[in-house]
Amino acid sequence: MKFVLLVEGQTERDVIPAFFKQWLDKQLKQPVGIRIAAFDGYADLVAKIANKARAYLKSPQQSEIVAVIALIDLYGPTFYPPAKATADDRYDWAKDHFERQVNDSRFRMFLAMHECEAWLLSDPEIFPREVRSALSDKFTNSPERVNFDEPPAKLLDRVYRQRLGHNYKKVTYGKQLFAKLKPEVARQKCPRLKMMLDEMLRLARDAGL
Repeated sequence: MKFVLLVEGQTERDVIPAFFKQWLDKQLKQPVGIRIAAFDGYADLVAKIANKARAYLKSPQQSEIVAVIALIDLYGPTFYPPAKATADDRYDWAKDHFERQVNDSRFRMFLAMHECEAWLLSDPEIFPREVRSALSDKFTNSPERVNFDEPPAKLLDRVYRQRLGHNYKKVTYGKQLFAKLKPEVARQKCPRLKMMLDEMLRLARDAGL
């Protein structure tokens, strides 16, 4: 049995399966698979999400699928209605919008607040010493509040340039840092991530895992 995870791009494709499984498998009677379908950015994923999710859920292998999960960064997309200005409003609207669009009980929509890099900020110890010393408690204690003004990846890029003299490389450094990050640490500090992991765990257990 497996989840099918629809994600924006390479960073998520490379790091999320192992990161999620590290937490999920410890709670389950047997390991759950995670199959990744990576897209070319959020616009590509948004344009194809409904058809792609339905294709998996109606495929000959559908009995092997626990659920199809879509994940995009809250920061970046421009499809939100103008009235949805806050992070919570945008999250709730997007989740409801895409779950209605797919219209299948085995589909779930989630968003990273504001980017997946927020999860990294939950544990300053995984960063180089020079970077760690520049991350204030307001970032590391409430990573999902690193917001639209300077989202997590841009924050890290600024700090890396200031402290190490080079840019933050999302794919390269992301793989290295996620390999060090304990999912439970991020889960405890990131309520939206906790909601996603807990829902995946519930779905997996309901499927008999």
